[in-house]
Order: sequence, then structure tokens, then C-alpha cells
Amino acid sequence: MRFLPTRLHGIIDYLWGVALTASPWLFGFADVTAAKWVAIVFGLGAILYSLVTRYEVGLLPLLPMPLHLGLDGVAGFILAITPWGFGFAEQVYLPHVAFGLFSVAASLVTRTEPTRAAAVSSFNVGS
Repeated sequence: MRFLPTRLHGIIDYLWGVALTASPWLFGFADVTAAKWVAIVFGLGAILYSLVTRYEVGLLPLLPMPLHLGLDGVAGFILAITPWGFGFAEQVYLPHVAFGLFSVAASLVTRTEPTRAAAVSSFNVGS
């Protein structure tokens, strides 16, 4: 069931990206090189593709919302398994798993159409 509005998802995207990027320092694993860079790359990546998503808080509306949600799901899954894939699970794993699973969950509960786009298209139909 998709109940989360795309506008709220978008706001969460930016907050999630900033929090993940800052997580090595917030959670004390900045000295674990692979863990730090995975968090930074995934956090900045999410911010970048959010900026080009076609939803209420995107800057350049290129990426359709269903594709954005697919990226969220796949990237979240990959992020959740990186501690074992990159070999830093013995030092830190919980932030990567938590952020990753949150992203997967958000991809499954977010509506696939922005409400503003729906309102704009219905406004144009009557013209």
C-alpha cells in the first residue's frame, strides 16, 4: 500500500542523504575508511538523484518517480549489505543496515505520482 506523499518522501530524501553523509562523524566510524566512504557516496548520490527527480522538491525534473523509487530500493538493499561486502561489518554495520532498510521501506510505501503533477495535468485537461 502506497500512502506516503511524494512531497514528504522528497523532504525525507534530502534529510536522509545529509544524515547518511554525516553518519561517520555522528556515529563515530569516520576512522573506518570503507564504511565512511560508502556512507558519503550513498548519501551524496541520493541527494543528487533527488535533485533531478520529477517531484515537488526536485530542482531539475528529469527522473520519473517510479525510477527514483526503484533506485531507492536497489540502493537501499546494496547499502544494507555493504558492511559484509566491503569487509567492515566487524567495526560497524548498524548505520548502513538501518539507512539501507529505511530506504527500501520508503521505496515500497511512497506514491508513484507527485500530487502537484496530478493537479497540474487535471488543470490542463479542463482548458
